[in-house]
Amino acid sequence: MEEKLKAEIVEWIKYIVFAVAVAILIRSFIFMTVKVPTGSMYPTIKEGDVLLVNRLVYRFGPLERGDIVVFRLPDNPKELYIKRLIGLGGETVDISDNTVFIDGNPLEEGYVKVVMEGSFGPYSVPAEHYFMMGDNRNNSRDSRYWNNKFVPRSQVIGKAFFVLWPINRFGVLK
Repeated sequence: MEEKLKAEIVEWIKYIVFAVAVAILIRSFIFMTVKVPTGSMYPTIKEGDVLLVNRLVYRFGPLERGDIVVFRLPDNPKELYIKRLIGLGGETVDISDNTVFIDGNPLEEGYVKVVMEGSFGPYSVPAEHYFMMGDNRNNSRDSRYWNNKFVPRSQVIGKAFFVLWPINRFGVLK
């Protein structure tokens, strides 16, 4: 009887160790969660939202304008930020008359709900770098304000794509 109990305990320990290893691998390489600390992406994302981030998507495809990206802050790589990708490498971003212009063409931004104050730029985005802005333009510390204005490709963590919490906002991000 004692041998049977020991064997069952060992079997359970194997299952638990395997489950923990799988969870660590998933968290490290496939998905992660982040809690949004500010309202800089309001109304798309609210302060306190918990988001699911796909860490693999950019290994197999390019970043695209409009993506909501989690990345390391160029001025302090220990900090993670969440912003919308506005400018791609090789483009010029200019902000005037409450409008973002990419290479002289106005950017359609249905996700921005408040008129942006001020003019900024022009900014020439280097290759393999990105210009990021929050959706809440008047309350967002983003590429316009950083010392190092552009996020290098190497600092991109993944794409935020789903709100996990609160439950009343549960669903896919747009």
